[in-house]
Amino acid sequence: MAKLCSPTAVHICDGSEAENTSMINTMVQDGQMKKLSKMSNCWLVRTDPRDTARVESKTWISTANKNETVPYAQESKVSGDFGNWMSPRDLDREIQQRFPGCMKGRTMYVMPYSMGPVGSPLSKIGVQVTDSPYVVASMRIMTRMGANVLTTLGNGDFVKCLHSVGRPLPLKAPLVSNWPCDPDKTMIAHIPAENEIISFGSGYGGNSLLGKKCFALRIGSVLARREGWLAEHMLILSITNPKGQKKYVCAAFPSACGKTNLAMMMPKLPGYEVKTVGDDIAWLRFDEAGTLRAINPEAGFFGVAPGTSYKTNPIAMDTCMTNTVFTNVAETSDGGIYWEGIDEKFGKGVSITDWKGKPWKVGTKDPPAAHPNSRFCTPAAQCSIMDPEWESPRGVPISAVIFGGRRPKGVPLVFEAFDWAHGVFIGASMRSESTAAAEHKGKVIMNDPMAMRPFLGYNFGHYLQHWLNLSKNSKNKMPRTFHVNWFRTDAAGKFMWPGFGDNSRVLEWICRRVDGENCADKSPIGYVPKADALNVTGMKDKVDMAALFDVPKDFWLQEVADLKKYFAQVGKDLPSEIGRQLEALEQRVRAK
Repeated sequence: MAKLCSPTAVHICDGSEAENTSMINTMVQDGQMKKLSKMSNCWLVRTDPRDTARVESKTWISTANKNETVPYAQESKVSGDFGNWMSPRDLDREIQQRFPGCMKGRTMYVMPYSMGPVGSPLSKIGVQVTDSPYVVASMRIMTRMGANVLTTLGNGDFVKCLHSVGRPLPLKAPLVSNWPCDPDKTMIAHIPAENEIISFGSGYGGNSLLGKKCFALRIGSVLARREGWLAEHMLILSITNPKGQKKYVCAAFPSACGKTNLAMMMPKLPGYEVKTVGDDIAWLRFDEAGTLRAINPEAGFFGVAPGTSYKTNPIAMDTCMTNTVFTNVAETSDGGIYWEGIDEKFGKGVSITDWKGKPWKVGTKDPPAAHPNSRFCTPAAQCSIMDPEWESPRGVPISAVIFGGRRPKGVPLVFEAFDWAHGVFIGASMRSESTAAAEHKGKVIMNDPMAMRPFLGYNFGHYLQHWLNLSKNSKNKMPRTFHVNWFRTDAAGKFMWPGFGDNSRVLEWICRRVDGENCADKSPIGYVPKADALNVTGMKDKVDMAALFDVPKDFWLQEVADLKKYFAQVGKDLPSEIGRQLEALEQRVRAK
């Protein structure tokens, strides 16, 4: 790689505090990073405005057979809802147009890291090469990085990750915000057959922290299929009732749909406690007894800042007040942070500088003070409600799997699948408003199966079949599956459910269902809570439960029609069981 990229120097990262200080000092000297004086060891980075989010349209999977990646394809490059495919020949050409000499004048950093607790049988090791100190500092937070990983690796297999910002020195054109990137040539490619990831032109987290979505989900899902487990876009939490009974659940939501808020929830239901295992990614594997166990492969939180406040997520706020890298948030003149929804009051004379470095006045809506996809990158270990078992090498036992998204209309607060196959269908049918986490604009309802649409590492139809196949092993104890929707609105556009800490009431009902309690009625789409089944003890908001759990016939007939069109794209690769589940749903809705 050094021969290809031509760096001035090569540095093997050890993950030490001294090394991290060196990375930060380098960025400060280059004008890429600024210390937030009001906070403890916190730093602000502003990116080029063209490099602020994942670029799904420039993210590729390269396989010899295009059907390994997408349900069907007709050209050498094929893009669509189920991933973007590129032939190995085309990828080689794209690499040769970008990488030769791309690190001239820069240092090549070599980072050995573990996804998951070092040495755990559920963990995997990667080695990333980069020319970005920002990536090194962030990966030190998000993964277990250092020399001990190399010792654990020995001569074993690892995932190979190559990243460059694509701006060799001396520069041919000035940087924007002192942020090196090459948006016109950005490319994120995955080669599953080689367990390899190649990223060029973007320094933004989702495109450059290759242990995150690229390894943990895209390559991870391929490894999971090969080895009989699951790599999923899911939070993991524990909920303990007043009797001390604890259960662990996983939940799959699209980006910026409340995963972190749920994972760090402060329950409003008296006597209940929620602890965090992870807020974004779960690796799940059945153990020798048939129990589904999960680990959080990450070591940090890469959370969306806007909307996070001491009202919505006090735990996240406390967690990111120290040892944190903030990207594209606004800055206060007294050395603090600001973003939309933070609900912070300022001292007299305090002014705000927006994420582009320009003065900003409170009350201004356009442009916003912080980028909608601005982030905080903070160590998980300093979160006050991490579950004691969050780094257990065995993982935690999962009792329920929850799917969900932003659905303003038609979808009840919570419903339960009839069985595992129906649960897989519910996950495959997930739809949600698009968010700022990728380059999509506007509030458009998009299909996002299992919250994995942008992160599938192989053919979507084969992915669904893999989920269905897990129940064929009679030893496996399949968890119950559910769907939640915190975002249903009334005719005036107001949320019908208060959300946040009151979501503990939904988790409590889910736990009771896991225990076999008869607290649900059958509906055309699944089991919904019986009247008065939700525990509303201490609830201040008045909620129209009948409207919240209504299953409108016309809405669901349209949903069926939309799903037919969507699944038609999968063609012959769609598992027959998914087609059968769709037909059964239509029959139940029509019979309503």
